[in-house]
Amino acid sequence: MKKKSDSDILIGLRPVIEAIEAGKNFSKVFIRKGLQGDLFHDCFRLVRQNKIPFQYVPVEKLNSFTRANHQGIVALISTIPYHDITQIIPTLYEEGKVPFILVLDGITDVRNFGAITRSAEAAGVHAILVGAKKAAIVNSDAIKTSAGALNRIPVCREENLESAITYIKNSGITVFGASEKAEDLYFNHSFSGPTAFVMGAEDLGISPAILTKIDYLVKIPMIGVIASLNVSVATGILLFEAAKQRL
Repeated sequence: MKKKSDSDILIGLRPVIEAIEAGKNFSKVFIRKGLQGDLFHDCFRLVRQNKIPFQYVPVEKLNSFTRANHQGIVALISTIPYHDITQIIPTLYEEGKVPFILVLDGITDVRNFGAITRSAEAAGVHAILVGAKKAAIVNSDAIKTSAGALNRIPVCREENLESAITYIKNSGITVFGASEKAEDLYFNHSFSGPTAFVMGAEDLGISPAILTKIDYLVKIPMIGVIASLNVSVATGILLFEAAKQRL
């Protein structure tokens, strides 16, 4: 993992506990494998209660973040607040808007995430939905790559991405997934109604569990020799097709 700026990192059990109790937003908490003690258990309880993503790691991983005494825990502070998709969608309907949602399944590259967010904001996406696991860490690099879009578009982080997509579908939103294995071309569909796009990781694509939630699987035609596009480029193509149809 790239070295983070000091403003992104919080170290030590007591500082992490105090930050959680103060309502700070976290991207992720890294915990040394085998860490024990009453203070740790108090901290871990707060992490679980607040649905903060966490990962057990060897001590070498923690040492790569800082040379200070981290007490077996390093937290990455998010530079943005996270929102609740179950509050955003009803608000969109109440305001007379046609929901336009982007779901990112397993996209962990910070620069890709920032670039995607920039395109999403420009195309009029109302919210971006990510999972608590296998998601890019929102830090200063992501903000910079997004050209500030991450300060303008709500990002929703859900522990169970499958359940969140089910909620989207039950809210009257048609869910499209992008895959080079699809038979249907994206421009054969209408995106002028309530629409959500699901974009998967570059290496694995959309996960099998999420695929079962998708209404239509579409692809971008590839005319040249290269068989695939960078996920941020592919996302931009699909989002602006929807933007064109909505104008």
